[in-house]
This record gives sequence, C-alpha cells and structure tokens, in this order.
Amino acid sequence: MVSTPVRPAGTVPAGQQSNGDHAALTPSGAEASGRELSGRSISGLGGFNLPPGPLFGTDGIRGKAGDLLTAPLAMEIGYWAGQVMQAEGLAEGPVILGQDSRTSGHMLATALSAGLTSAGIDVWHIGLCPTPAVAYLAESCQALGGIMISASHNPPADNGIKFFGGDGTKLNGGVQGKIEAALRGLGQTTATATWGQCYYRPELVNRYASFLHEPLMPGLNLAGMKIVLDMAWGSATRLAEQVFVDAGAEVIALHGAPDGDRINVDCGSTHLGPIKAAIQAHGADLGFAFDGDADRVMAVDARGRVVDGDYILYLWGKRLQEQGRLPNQTLVSTVMANLGFERAWETLGGTLVRTQVGDQHVFSEMVNRGAKLGGEQSGHILCHHYSLTGDGILTALHLATLVQSLGGSLAALVDDSFVTYPQKLQNVMVTERDRRLNWQACDPVCQAVAAAEQAMGSEGRVLVRPSGTEPVIRVMVEAIDAGLVDRWTQHIVQAVSQHLAV
Repeated sequence: MVSTPVRPAGTVPAGQQSNGDHAALTPSGAEASGRELSGRSISGLGGFNLPPGPLFGTDGIRGKAGDLLTAPLAMEIGYWAGQVMQAEGLAEGPVILGQDSRTSGHMLATALSAGLTSAGIDVWHIGLCPTPAVAYLAESCQALGGIMISASHNPPADNGIKFFGGDGTKLNGGVQGKIEAALRGLGQTTATATWGQCYYRPELVNRYASFLHEPLMPGLNLAGMKIVLDMAWGSATRLAEQVFVDAGAEVIALHGAPDGDRINVDCGSTHLGPIKAAIQAHGADLGFAFDGDADRVMAVDARGRVVDGDYILYLWGKRLQEQGRLPNQTLVSTVMANLGFERAWETLGGTLVRTQVGDQHVFSEMVNRGAKLGGEQSGHILCHHYSLTGDGILTALHLATLVQSLGGSLAALVDDSFVTYPQKLQNVMVTERDRRLNWQACDPVCQAVAAAEQAMGSEGRVLVRPSGTEPVIRVMVEAIDAGLVDRWTQHIVQAVSQHLAV
C-alpha cells in the first residue's frame, strides 16, 4: 500500500498543458495536495428520480445520458463513491478514470471528477481507453480504484459508470450497496482535510498496451497474417490496430476512429455483417469485432463463420489443457453456453461449470474453484493467467497467436472443434417488474417449461430469465434438432405472452 499520491512526477492538473510522455507513477516531493477543508458534503442536489429498484445492475450503473445519468447525479456518485471507498480502506491513492467515445462521456467524467475531488481524492483521467485498461492501471498504479464511463455494447444515447477496486476487479456488491444507500440519503459525510486534484494522464494507456504484449514475448510474431479489426467507433480505436501492427500483422481497420454518435451502430461485436464482408473482400485470415468499450470480442473465420465465446473458451482451454496449465480441466461459463460446446469439452475430459449471466458471476466462480479460464458466449473472456478482468484486445491477441502457432487457419481449428446445437433466443416484453422477477410463480409458464424439458430430455435444455437491463423476459431453447427448438420456443413464448405480458 502506498501513500496517496499528491502530484505524480511529470504531471499537471487537468486543464493545464502537459509536455512529453510522463512515465513516472510514484509521487516525488512532499507537496500538499489541494487546500484545507473542514468537512464538506455535496449531498442534497435532489431531483434525481432514482429508480425504485436497484441502481447498480449487472455491470455498474447504466441508463440514458441526460435522463438517469445527469451531471448532478454523476457528481453525487463520485462524491459518495470516494467517501465509501475510503471508509472501506480498500487502498490509498488516486482513482483511475477512463471513458469510451460517447458524446456524453466528457460531461460525466467532469462531474465524477468534481465529486471525487470534493471527497479529497485525486483523479488520474486517462481519457479514451478500453475498460480493461482502467482495471489494469488501478492495480498496477496502486490506486484507490478505477471508474470507467461506458455503456459497453449499448446504443450511443446510453451511458454507464463501472467501478473497480484497487486490485483491478469489479467493485463488490457490498461496497456498491453502500454507495447506493448513500445516494438514497443514508450516507454519512466524513470530514476531509484537503481537496483532491484531477490530472490528465493519457500516456498511461501506453503502459496498458505494453502489458498486452509482454506475456507473448519474445516469440510474438503475427507476420503473414491478414486480420480485420472492427473497432465499433469506440474504445478499441485508441490502440487495437497499433497493438496488432506492432505484432507483425497486416491489419484492415473498420470503424477505426472514435465517434460517439455512431458507437456500436451497425458495427462491432453485436453487428457482424461489416466484418464478414471485409474478410471476404480482402481475403483475410480472420477478423475480430470489439464492443464499444473493448472488454469483449467476437471472432470471425475466413469462411465468415462466427467464432463466439464458446469457441474461444474451447480453443484456448484446449491449448492450456495441453500445456498443463488448466487446473482440474475446468472452464467456467454461464447458463447461455451452448450444449454442443459442453458435450465437446466433456469429451476432452474437461468440466464446464455454469453460472448466472454476467461476468461478475463467472469471476466469482473462477475464484471459488481456482479456475483460470472462463467467460461468456458474448465474447467476454477472463483468463486469470494474464488478467483479472475481461479484455477483448488481450483475448484477440492470444487467439491470433494460437492460430498462427497451429498453422494460421482459424477455420481449420473450428472444423476440428465442435458443432453447436441449434439455439433460439426470443425476448418477450413484460413491463411490470414484479411479474418479470417472479415469473416462476406463474403456473402456466412453469408447466410450459416442464413440458419442453420432458420432451427434449438430455438432448436439449430451456432457459427462462428476466433481463437485468431491459423490461423483457428472455426465453432460450436449444436442442440437437432445430425443429424441437422452434416448436418449444414458440410454446413457451406463447405462455409468457398470454400470462405475464398483460
């Protein structure tokens, strides 16, 4: 643990011009930070119209900018986050603050910084960056924590605030609960002795870029590979192309400039049409599509086939298994993982452990079991050999290296892996929150699910769950036969629509 940095060597407060790339992270001298303050609270701004349900969702606080996420609320969030994190004694040091390219990001960053500095905390604002850069720098800079302003794969009008502890992991639910309680008027101000300062530190992202390469050195060489990168107008535009070029690859860049009005729009990991077309047009070996904050990635092979998180976990897991680096031959994924993937992994002698949807659940189970590799079908992959958080660029770099070492064809590796079971996911709008969360109290819906499970037996499965981010119930059915999938999806969706969506 280090003392709270007062002014890192070579930095200046945000708003003043800085010259050069300042590499030092350790404060020098004993200059006092800020000016004396005899206790201060910015509580009481009011008018937030907080939702009656939990403010923190599966990945921080998320909502429409200017609606839920306003500057006054962001200032309060910053202040109370600072108060709670200091009271918890999580660490000492600054808060690392990053953002994706959304146009509302600067507004929220300024407000969060004002709140944090009002709580006596220094802020190191690194600007546009991937979410995992904030996590990495929070740990490596011995910071109090990190905050990322991003709504991930959501549309441009949305935004979000994600929190990390000083160890680089997502802030745990207990601490988040205390921040939320304070925002709802149950917080107690602790007098602070100083104002914090905000420093603009974009050069720190270069340290994160070096971290991505280090585990693969000195043998990292992607020469001869032609790779398409879809950066979704978002965080990956800061460094993804350069990371792959420095590794020797020929890169075709799509949506490669930051554009907050177009982030995730018909591109990136949730819209794979552009990258499929580019791979075909350029005769590329493979491609990687990132989401808005680059913490997840979807791959596409030379034939235009989607290589999602299930395939990535299988291929990377098999390599770690062969190297004797996969404890208990265990992978951790979610209830969304395809049954074909699970069956294939079991054939290799492995075990697939399923959790609820959400990377925090995957992370928790990995820690509990001592597992080293886990993730989600959506492309959010955690490999604890290298990082404690999901990292799209790191995952893409390791998968490209694996492909290169095994002959250079991702398509061939997919051919030799497994065939996914047909799977259908359908959303049903259920506006009443209690109906969504307590759907299992509805006998007709439960009966429809039971009938489907009995009919499919071990050759299929059903998943019904309320969304954590939208007013919908998600119905997923998968089976070895597509006809069964269509039939039972329709049967369950009809029951949900008739008995819950009223």
